[in-house]
Amino acid sequence: MENLISVIVITYNQEKTIGRTLDAILMQKCHLPIEIELRDDCSQDATDTICRKYANKYPSIIKYRQNEKNKGLIDNYYDTLLECRGKYIADCAGDDHWTDVLKLEKESRILEEHEDVTLVHTAWNRYDNNNHTVIRKENSIFTSAFTDGKRMLEDIICQTSNPVIHLCTSLYRKDIFLKAYQKDKYLFTNKAFNCEDLQLAFMMAYHGKIAYLQDVTLNYGIEENSVSNTTDEKKLFLFFTGTTNLCAYLARQYHIKSDKTTAFFTERMYKLYMHAFRANCKELKLKADDMANLWQVNLNYKTKFIRWTMCHSVLWKLLSIIRMVYISFTDINVKLK
Repeated sequence: MENLISVIVITYNQEKTIGRTLDAILMQKCHLPIEIELRDDCSQDATDTICRKYANKYPSIIKYRQNEKNKGLIDNYYDTLLECRGKYIADCAGDDHWTDVLKLEKESRILEEHEDVTLVHTAWNRYDNNNHTVIRKENSIFTSAFTDGKRMLEDIICQTSNPVIHLCTSLYRKDIFLKAYQKDKYLFTNKAFNCEDLQLAFMMAYHGKIAYLQDVTLNYGIEENSVSNTTDEKKLFLFFTGTTNLCAYLARQYHIKSDKTTAFFTERMYKLYMHAFRANCKELKLKADDMANLWQVNLNYKTKFIRWTMCHSVLWKLLSIIRMVYISFTDINVKLK
């Protein structure tokens, strides 16, 4: 591995934002050389054309490839990571953009000065890509400059709305990834996990200290139709099933079990049954049953009630109608106010 920084940019149908992402990376001021590993996953819009334009303009920095067929998030990310030459790895998704031109400089200095630090991350903003406005700033729950990574493992598994470590704010050591990858390829190649960042954050924390900067370095783009930001109940069910399977796998492999993890999986089961209920899909209800057995979750009373309701088709339909009427009535009242 060369003493440089490899920045991973994977993109798919992001013609409106990919140029902004690349511009923000190219503006970085860092004492270490930077390469950009840019991969398009068979976009159907003008993303490929834009990527080629940048690659032709910056041939010494950008290594661009369009996949011959759509790989999906997991394969696209880790295939690209394995090709990176850098000692340190950063990434920035094609709909996000860095906001601090010294991001990589600050982070690389910490990694060079502290050999026991495996990853550096920062604060970040949620950003509305449609209105081009910052929604709010997000800070880590671990705000100390340095944290023993093993103290973070339980929280990484149990994270819900916010990641404990936002990977697109981070700079991490490639050799730590390679060590973890060689030991357990399944963790990084199982597409059913629906997630590429949580397992990386977990392994970085497991193998060393995590450094944190309170500087905001990232605008995290929020899209209406993203996988995790959708109203499609079936898509949400499948997404959260995959990510929770990943959390359950890590908990089993590393013997992490506590009141907090138990509460996490119990609440996640309630959410899955509710997605199945709202989708009015018996198949999803059966999958939720399978997950409850796999994760060995004792259902709480509210989850048992929802599950019991779905075992009686007439009652299920009746409660669904009542729920829709209630939502419509509430919306009308809000509009009237």
